[in-house]
This record gives sequence, structure tokens and C-alpha cells, in this order.
Amino acid sequence: MATISRVRISLQLKISASYIAIILIVVLLMNTYPLLVSQDLVFRSKRTNLLSSASALNAAVAGLEELTEENVSQALAAVESEGISRAIVTDPYGKVLYDTREAGNAAGHYVFYNELVEALRGNSAMYSVYKEGAFHSAAAQPVLHRNQIIGGVYVYEFDTRQASLLETLRNNLLSISIGVAVLVLAMSTVFSHQLTQRLDSLQAAIRGVREGAYNQRAILTGHDEFTQIAGEFNDLVDRLQKTESARRQFVSDASHELKTPLAAIRLLTDSILQNETMEGDTLREFVSDIGQEAERLSRITEDLLRLTRLDSGVAEIPSRIEAGPVLERVVRMLRPVAEEKGVDLLTNCSNAPAVIATEGELYQILYNLAENAIKYNRRGGYVLVRIEREEEVTVITVEDNGIGIPDEDQARVFERFYRVDKARSRAAGGTGLGLSIVSDTVSRRGGAIRAENGPEGGARFIVNLPCLEREEAEA
Repeated sequence: MATISRVRISLQLKISASYIAIILIVVLLMNTYPLLVSQDLVFRSKRTNLLSSASALNAAVAGLEELTEENVSQALAAVESEGISRAIVTDPYGKVLYDTREAGNAAGHYVFYNELVEALRGNSAMYSVYKEGAFHSAAAQPVLHRNQIIGGVYVYEFDTRQASLLETLRNNLLSISIGVAVLVLAMSTVFSHQLTQRLDSLQAAIRGVREGAYNQRAILTGHDEFTQIAGEFNDLVDRLQKTESARRQFVSDASHELKTPLAAIRLLTDSILQNETMEGDTLREFVSDIGQEAERLSRITEDLLRLTRLDSGVAEIPSRIEAGPVLERVVRMLRPVAEEKGVDLLTNCSNAPAVIATEGELYQILYNLAENAIKYNRRGGYVLVRIEREEEVTVITVEDNGIGIPDEDQARVFERFYRVDKARSRAAGGTGLGLSIVSDTVSRRGGAIRAENGPEGGARFIVNLPCLEREEAEA
């Protein structure tokens, strides 16, 4: 129970951690990638615009042989500087000749902005940065006359409009991220709850079966893996329930069958002990009956042991077994029984093929079928055992001209402890297990058995067992 709970909690934590990780990744991407792309686009736009403005100013003063405050002012009077926060023109030494800023005008002073210094060295320079809610951008170019640097042009832009747009984008992305996070968390909570509910249902069913409630089933709907697992589990429980029911029925039937001879032995024993003046003939009759019941008890026990070995799944390795010699042994053992019953025991097994089984299994099949046919025959009847090959199987047929099997009982004669005529079966010494042992043994070796009535009356049992190919048998 504790282990199952830990597994369930661990799974919940894993699912929650997975969703949280996904949310963090999504939020991070949503709040970084679009902003980075937007900033890059703005920076590119700023570079293009500022360099274009610097080039316009440069073109206006580039035709001058020497830059002075007067001629620069006159040259730039007709030049528009829309979008530019500040424009500066300097001489080759960094002295400001022209400055568009009114407050803090630097005309007549020396300025050494990094971009301007780079321009006076003969190189164009540009930078743009976003800070404190605004885009700060600057560009500078050298002013050349006959390939000589006669000054520098510097332009600066302070842009809050696009910065505001970027900030709005940032806030919108944050709001969307929060909304997505809440939605994903809600969905993960619902999914996790549904998942754990399905696990709880499956675990409850497993726990019930573990505690012996074989009627417990896992009720899950849908078409996912959990439903498939539940279906497999229910099929397994169905088989367990059938097995348990068969086991209980077997134990009940076995107890009943063992109780009958034990009760008879006890009754006969008590009768002998309580009657001290019992005549010798009566005493011998009682003792003979006790011996018969003890023999019957022994047969039931042996048959139960055989069935237990068959049910355990432990079996000897099959091999090539000649059917003819095994049948001869069976006939030698049963011929006295047949003669006592007044029944002819006949065989037809010329060129009997080899079968894939063990000698003990083949003997048990032939013996039980033949003995059963003798026991439930009539005086003057016959039992015929045939062994022949039909295509790739060995066919064993045991038929008689006795009382036969009612049609409604033919499908049940192989059930354990089932008897067509219980009183007659016990009188004949049957345990109700012989045909069941035969059926289980045949099935174990990949064969089949069926019961039917012959055209002239009597019962007929037909067994099909795998046999060796003639070439393989000869080899």
C-alpha cells in the first residue's frame, strides 16, 4: 500500500515538474525571443536612418574647402534633420562648429564622443542601445575634401516612442505568459487528477484481487494505454476466477469422493467392533468390503496425484514411442478383467506409427480408455482398440457395444468427477477421474479427444496424437 502510494505521488510530482518546466521554458521564450527580435529590428532601423542622416549632413558640407562656423551654418541651413535629436559638425580637431541643441549648445567647445573620435580618424561609427525606457543611438562620419579629413559629422537620436512600443510589447507578452501559465497549470492539474483517478481505480482493483476478491474488475473508459492495461488485467482476473472456481470445485469433489469410501470403511469397522458375536462368513464379507473400499480410496488418491502433476505443468520430455508394444502391455493387464466381465478385448494395430509422448502417458491413455469400455459394457460384448495413421496424426479408437453415452452427456464426460450414472460408476469401481486424466494428457501433447456413440450402439472414444513422419521414424 505504501509502495503504491509512493509510486503514485512520485508520478504526480513528475507530471507536475514536467509541466512546470514546460511553463518556464515557454514563458522564457515568449518574454525573450520576441523582444530580442524586436530590438534587433529597431537597431537595424536606427542604423539605417542615422547613417542616412549623417550622410545627408556630410554631403551638405563636403564641398567646402574648410569648415567654419559660418559656412557650415549656411550649408546646413537648408538641410532637414527630421527625427534627429542632435547634430554636430566639428573641425578636424574636434572643435564644435555647428550644434543643433539649444540648451547646452557646444559650439566653440571641443567634444570627444567615441563615435566622433572614430570618425575623425577616418572611419564611420555607429551605436544604439536601449536603456532607461529609451533608445539611445548615435552615428558619425568623417568629412572629406580631396581625400583629406576636414572635420566630422555626428548625429544623435533619443527615441522614446519605439521604446514605449517595445515596453508595451513586453507587458503584453508578460500578460500572455501569465495567462498561458495559468491555463497550462489548470490543464495539468485536471490531467494529473484524471490520471491519478485512473491509477487509483486500477490500484483498487489490483488490491481487491490481491485480497481474494476475484469478482473485482477495473472499470476504465477510453482508448488510452490505461484502458488497455485494465482490459488485460480484467482478462487475467477472469482466468484467475475460473481457475479458483475450478480449484474449489475440484477440492469439493475430491473431498466428497474421498469421504464416501472413508465413511463406508468406518461404518463397516464400527459394525465389526460393535458385534462381538458376528459370524465368520459375515465378518469375512465385511473385511472384503473394507478391502474394496480401501482399494477404491487408493485409486482415487492415485488419480488425484496424476491430475495434480498434470496441473502443475511439470512433464517429462516426450520422445518417439512405438504404440504397438505399449498396447500389448495394456491388453495383458486388462485381459483378466475383461474375461471376468465376459467381454472380448480386441485390437487392431498393424503397422502402428510412433507417437510423440512418453511411454507412461501413452500407457495411461490406452489403459484408461480400454478399462472404461470394459467396466461399462455388458456381458457378451466386445471392446476394440485400433491404432492407425491418418495423414500426420496417430488415431487411437476405442469402441464398444455397451450402453453408450447419452447425447447430453457426451460433452461432459471429460469433466473431473463427472459420471453419467453415479450409482453404476461407483459399483464398477470408477473414480470419475480416468477420462479427465486422458483428456488432460492428450491436450498436453498437442492432441485432441472426443466421445461419440457408434452406429450400432455403444461408445466410441477417438484420440488424435501427433506422430513422427515415416522418414524420421525410420531414421
